[in-house]
Amino acid sequence: MSITVTTWSLEQTSAADLRPAAGSPADGVRIVRAEVPSPEFSRFLYTAVGGDVRWTDRLPWTYARWSAYLARPGVETWVAYENGTPAGYIELAAQEGGAVEIAYFGLIPAFRGRRIGGQLLSYGVARAWDLAERWPEADPVKRVWLHTCSKDGEHAMDNYLRRGFRLFGTKTEEEPEVAAPGPWPGAHPAA
Repeated sequence: MSITVTTWSLEQTSAADLRPAAGSPADGVRIVRAEVPSPEFSRFLYTAVGGDVRWTDRLPWTYARWSAYLARPGVETWVAYENGTPAGYIELAAQEGGAVEIAYFGLIPAFRGRRIGGQLLSYGVARAWDLAERWPEADPVKRVWLHTCSKDGEHAMDNYLRRGFRLFGTKTEEEPEVAAPGPWPGAHPAA
């Protein structure tokens, strides 16, 4: 069995493109950079956020591969916490020529629909635009970009557009249909 998946590429080409979410984060929500690279924590975030929407590309990564990736200059993980519990994250990856990719972004299912996503995305995009200030070896940021697809959450595309991202590419292809892996093997994602 296969499914048709549409992938959209979006970008901002100026920090002035960012349209932050209205208001401030909900009571008890704070966003913090995970400054110590931790394969265990990053894999937890990846599976907890992406398990129900079929994020599978990093599941086979070894500990060594996670470590090497997270140690790259300009790779940052920003985590939203609600009252001390991780609610979601945004992962930034600096690239040559002043581009920063939002490699991953999302919320753990129990935290969706609570107005955390717009705040986390706004904060994360602002951190993408000032990433070179924290990484002197990085080129000044000229572009922030991402991919999202039809398998992602129902509000993902709207959130990106409301934050000021513009569409620059679309592709549709057939992919093998895979079961949602959940946050760990044998788990059933929240309904």
